Amino acid sequence: MKIARLFAAALLALAGLLAFAGPASAHAALKSSSPAEGASLAAAPKKVELTFEEAVTLQPDPISVTGPDGAKWTVSTPAVTDATITAAVVPAGPAGAYTLTYKVVSDDGDKVTGAVHFTLTAPASPPTTAGSAAPTSSAAAAPATTASPAPAASSDTGGGVPAWVWILSAVVVVVAAVVVGLRLRRSRP
Repeated sequence: MKIARLFAAALLALAGLLAFAGPASAHAALKSSSPAEGASLAAAPKKVELTFEEAVTLQPDPISVTGPDGAKWTVSTPAVTDATITAAVVPAGPAGAYTLTYKVVSDDGDKVTGAVHFTLTAPASPPTTAGSAAPTSSAAAAPATTASPAPAASSDTGGGVPAWVWILSAVVVVVAAVVVGLRLRRSRP
């Protein structure tokens, strides 16, 4: 009887931990972007900006912009300030649908990837002056469209339950098994 109560208490504690693990395991979701999700732009932006719900760090090759026929934009080294990533871009390609893809690491260490989709209504041409290249700082970039919420941006956070919940669950199960085993061993003559 005592073993059943102990086991029930362990299960209740585990259920309580799992119930509160949801809000604590949130990943860095995209809050807004420039260009915005679904935006239709008459002119290509000179920089891109992504704002997340929490501070992030960058993965290798964190931002890319791809358009029709595989046209790729040149993206400068991104600058990260808390939850905002900014990178100057040199747009090139025909009018059409473009995808800005990002790869970041959230505060809890999970890798987060996603995409922002926008459309250019006119072709984007790289600068034709000699010696021009992608600006290396966001200060050199011209302002882009106003950032707005991007709720439709796709995101793949790589999993639901964080590893610490699984580890804690395994520890609780092992402890419960040891307690049950010891109790059964003591009750034998």
